[in-house]
Amino acid sequence: MSSIADMVRDFGVVGAGGAGFPTHVKIDAAKPEYIIANGAECEPLLRVDQQVMEFHAYSVVEGLRLVMRHTKAARGVIALKDHYKKAIEALRRELSGSTDITLFIMRSYYPAGDEQQIVYEVTGRVVPTGGIPLDVGAVVSNVSTLMYVAGAAQNIPVTEKYVTVSGAVSRPATLKAPIGISMKKLVDAAGGTTTECDYIIGGPCMGRVVTDIDIPVIKTTGGIIAIPKGHPLLYKKSDQVNLQLIKAVCCQCSMCTQMCPRNSLGLRVEPHKAMRSLAQNVDLLDNPNGVFSCCDCGICTYCACNFGLKPSNVMALMKAGLQKAGVKPKKEVYTTVDRGIDTKKFPTSRLIHRLGISEYDVAAPMDTNLIETDRVKIPLKMHIGAPSKPVVDVGRQVKKGELIADIPEKALGAKVHASIDGKVTDVSGEYIEIKV
Repeated sequence: MSSIADMVRDFGVVGAGGAGFPTHVKIDAAKPEYIIANGAECEPLLRVDQQVMEFHAYSVVEGLRLVMRHTKAARGVIALKDHYKKAIEALRRELSGSTDITLFIMRSYYPAGDEQQIVYEVTGRVVPTGGIPLDVGAVVSNVSTLMYVAGAAQNIPVTEKYVTVSGAVSRPATLKAPIGISMKKLVDAAGGTTTECDYIIGGPCMGRVVTDIDIPVIKTTGGIIAIPKGHPLLYKKSDQVNLQLIKAVCCQCSMCTQMCPRNSLGLRVEPHKAMRSLAQNVDLLDNPNGVFSCCDCGICTYCACNFGLKPSNVMALMKAGLQKAGVKPKKEVYTTVDRGIDTKKFPTSRLIHRLGISEYDVAAPMDTNLIETDRVKIPLKMHIGAPSKPVVDVGRQVKKGELIADIPEKALGAKVHASIDGKVTDVSGEYIEIKV
């Protein structure tokens, strides 16, 4: 009889809320005390996780129980924000009389959905720099991932993804999309844009900006946000680092460091020192290991700096420089958790105002009907690890759910399945195209 890890592997489950780590690897050898279902949805404007918990509460709970059983974890916790009222009601109904799984209700602050924040909130333990939640007895899985785990136990492969389409669109919505469908079709299904826009794939803080959305939905896609061209948020999200402005303006007030969520956890993330180091071209970081604990949340750029500088970009530059130089993080926590950590939790409502996107903070109702398409372009790399290896050739007729790419031998990876019925029309080193 196959284990749940084997089923998860066979049906292509990867982390749906982050970088797409293959879930079978994550749970196979783990022996945690806690399995934490992350339903806190870190970013503003996204509505996927809260509605997955509302409409698919049974599957979320069932997936969590399956992972708990496989790993022999003693405690299951579903962490979500206090304003997700309908999700809380649905989960409480599903958990009525249960003692093995509890709800953990969090305040709506940013970045509440960050994995290390979730672990600390639930367990009181800090994941060290260079470490993973398992180092402190926890495994964290996104609620959509757990929904897919429950599906895998029923022999259902991952072929669809819920995606929130919001921002400057006519009808913001959370849509059910086949993997590989063009994101443009999702924007069209939301009524199209109301003005000329660029787009953020993901959330407004940590997502990436693109100008062309004729790109495929993948297993980790959570949101598409249309932002009018010229909006200040697009400048904030540019990679530009103005060294002369940093030299002229940064006064080393250290507000960026004081407001840093990871610094409050005792991980010594100090963007003000990174700013000074870059401006003066000297090493002022004391111990650069803290740079590796930066989660790129952008609080320092979007909320902390009163001069409009971009400390998060400087941190990203330094992290990339350290990695290029072969420097690796050391697994350690430097100091104790800031006693004022609760006072430094930045309310999501204030963040939305700071980003200038209050008009887009509206409902994006879930449509559980699958969007139809006559063409999908399914990437072979939608996960951490090696690209999947095609097992089909051009001209082959495939059915939805059929295996089309496998995990390379002895590699970290994930299986890929057809998301529609049709004929394989293109196979490359990057994707498989299927047309009806």
